[in-house]
Amino acid sequence: MISFGGLGNGVDFGPIVDLLVQAERVPIDRIGQRRLDAQSKQTDFGLLGGKLLGLQSAASSMRTRLSFDKNQVSVTSASSQDLLTASVSSTAATGTHTVTVNNLASAHQVVSKDSTAVSSIDADIVGGGSGTFSFQIGSGSVQTVNLDADGTLESLRDGINDLGAGVSASILNTGTEASPAFRLVLSSNDSGTSNSITISADNTTLDTVTTGIDTFQAAEDAQIVLGEGVGAVTIDRSSNTLTDIISGITLNLQAEDLNNSVTISVTQDNSAVKEGISAYVAAYNEVVEFVNERTTFDIETGERGLFVGDSLARTVLDRIRQATFSQVSGLTTYTSASQIGFETQTADGTIKLNDTALDTALSTNYSAVRDLFIQNPTTGTEGIAELVADAVDGLDDVESGALTLRQNALTNQIDDFAEQIAVKEAALLRFEEQQRIKFGNLDGLLASLQNQLSALSTLSTGSSSSN
Repeated sequence: MISFGGLGNGVDFGPIVDLLVQAERVPIDRIGQRRLDAQSKQTDFGLLGGKLLGLQSAASSMRTRLSFDKNQVSVTSASSQDLLTASVSSTAATGTHTVTVNNLASAHQVVSKDSTAVSSIDADIVGGGSGTFSFQIGSGSVQTVNLDADGTLESLRDGINDLGAGVSASILNTGTEASPAFRLVLSSNDSGTSNSITISADNTTLDTVTTGIDTFQAAEDAQIVLGEGVGAVTIDRSSNTLTDIISGITLNLQAEDLNNSVTISVTQDNSAVKEGISAYVAAYNEVVEFVNERTTFDIETGERGLFVGDSLARTVLDRIRQATFSQVSGLTTYTSASQIGFETQTADGTIKLNDTALDTALSTNYSAVRDLFIQNPTTGTEGIAELVADAVDGLDDVESGALTLRQNALTNQIDDFAEQIAVKEAALLRFEEQQRIKFGNLDGLLASLQNQLSALSTLSTGSSSSN
């Protein structure tokens, strides 16, 4: 960098060059601001895309009959125990079922005999050079643990567990702390008679095949009676969780009571359906409010929202509004969302949900409300949820979506601004260098002239003195 003396001639050229450079930087700063604006707009369009996906998700939750329908289940019984719990899906038919729990399923659990217990889990239980222990679960394949000559109860337990064959092995001390008696316990991981444990070979000192085993818990199936009287059906299952008895209902058996039945009632849950519709309205309003905040113009301050003058913002609102409020062809009772309580607010375009109108529609014409939202393959109608989901897909399409294209255009614009700034910054550096050289030369010239003037003044003064 060239510095100036300047003080000798009374002029400091440094600030002058700085001002010239500052003036040349104005176009760069303008491009930089445009770049920042484009980046902010790109960020906000990304946020808008996220809110559109939220709207699509809310719509998709009502897109089919299965996702739109909501059921609730109640369980009542005269028993003093909680016999079972029940959960229900939308596939369950409304109605009442009677269930009696005769028996709970249990997992098989056996233990080696006390007579073959060992005093230490590290004690050798292999009499010869090697030992084997084989078992199977139900009709499954035979599983074998091979022990070497130093095999112990602990190594047998670990070997069984390492097989991952549906059995958990543990060690139980049925003696005392001073005189322990360690025994092998096998527990089936699954309940039911089909998962019972059979030991087929054991040449360890436990000798469970010859001496036998003690049963801690017998393998039993769950048994329920569905219905009452002549038409009642007795059903056995290996698990206490029953998913295939009543379509759409899962029963979790908890206790037995042969004398008291359980009444399971499945009813339509209009409150849950209304929550889904309300969630859609909230997601819709979130998109509208987000766009509104960015399309405002303050006349007094002159502040403009990022989306002011950008047609995409209006396109987004038009697409989702049309999908939400358009007439659904092929329907008769309800053909528009405005008929079930969707009220557009003229002030800002958001939706206010008329709870009374929606509650009445759900209670008197539930299927008509559902048809207004779902895609019905039987009638071929496409409801609001389907139309909105398609509208968002159209905006987000990777090749032709308006939102995608705008985002891509902003990316290109930001890159172009960055290139322009880089070129102009390089040119500005050259300009500054040229100015400093130019004013450096001028400074030198002025200093030389000043020296010459001083010399002439000295000569003039000397001449006057001699005369």
